[in-house]
Amino acid sequence: MSGGGFHVHGPHDHELEHAAQGGHGEHDEKGKGMIAQIAVITAIIATVGALFAYMGGATQANAGLYKNNAAIKKTEASNQWNFFQAKSTKQSLAEVSRDLSADSVKDKYQAKIDRYEKEKNEIKLAAEKLEKESTDWDKKSDEQMHQHHRWAQATTVLQISIAMAAIALLTRKRWVEYVMFTAAAGGLVVGLLAMLHI
Repeated sequence: MSGGGFHVHGPHDHELEHAAQGGHGEHDEKGKGMIAQIAVITAIIATVGALFAYMGGATQANAGLYKNNAAIKKTEASNQWNFFQAKSTKQSLAEVSRDLSADSVKDKYQAKIDRYEKEKNEIKLAAEKLEKESTDWDKKSDEQMHQHHRWAQATTVLQISIAMAAIALLTRKRWVEYVMFTAAAGGLVVGLLAMLHI
């Protein structure tokens, strides 16, 4: 910082001036190699991370869609069970009417009872099928949410790797670079687990 003829050089300022002047010596050649290597790897990690983030968003959207389908099927099943109950009520009324009627009209009520029983069985099958479909959609939604969490975990680990790359560039410490590589590898492994639905 300059002011009134007084100039204070910080370590960051010194490194920037040194880099701008082209640096010198073996240390700078190694440093440039490290910087270029980390820059390329960081770009690759960021690209893979963007793909993982997209997949995470897609699986989350699918999970919501599948959960919605499950709710629709559950509502349709409920409607069928209500219809089943209405037929049961009609059947009960027909049974009471049959039992209280003269023998000459009992056959008419028995025919209705038989028809209601047949219709109830068809309605019951439809309701059970819809409930199974609802359960299947719920299961698919849960699977998509699990996969979404895997993609999110992979993306987070890759973001940590990118942060470690920035620290490695600032500090020029090899051990930080190794931590970056380890985090990147971990993110790729978790991404592979997501891809394999594990």
